[in-house]
Amino acid sequence: MDLSAVQHTVEQLPGETLQFLLGSRYCETDRLSDEAWRLFGPTPLGWRCVQAICDFVHAHIAFGYEHSRATRTAFEAYTVPQGVCRDFAHLAITFCRCLNIPARYCTGYISDIGLPPPYAPMDFAAWMEVYLGGRWHTFDPRNNAPRIGRVLIAYGRDAADVPLTHIFGPSELRGFKVWTDEALSPSS
Repeated sequence: MDLSAVQHTVEQLPGETLQFLLGSRYCETDRLSDEAWRLFGPTPLGWRCVQAICDFVHAHIAFGYEHSRATRTAFEAYTVPQGVCRDFAHLAITFCRCLNIPARYCTGYISDIGLPPPYAPMDFAAWMEVYLGGRWHTFDPRNNAPRIGRVLIAYGRDAADVPLTHIFGPSELRGFKVWTDEALSPSS
């Protein structure tokens, strides 16, 4: 956590971050801009603003695997507040972009290291990274708490850039298994 991480003005941003200010397939900045400014405009810039967005999204959307739908957009997650981790990420990313904070969609795994048992089965996950204070920082609006053992597979503008799978032709997932183990430091 870096509460002092500043928000850059658009003209101060590195060129490679600018694409993460634009609307995309699942992050409709045009539809949510007014609402983002209404909700978060008075919030102090930088880390506190991003955390306020994550707090709002975490409380606003009801999580449930039964709500999973590959076509749900940020606007839909806002108006019908239910979904899975990708929907939390898309909505938070959209609000950040509306407020001129570069935000990118991340996909990978989040481990159960550091959590009390019983452990949930491992699964794919989505979160976001935002550009503040000259570097990318991880935020997770679905879990809204630091996690150990995050395994980043890919990042992009949204889930259209980095879906969990690209399938060409008929296929059937017969199963997969993911696990993480806490590594001890060499001095332990």
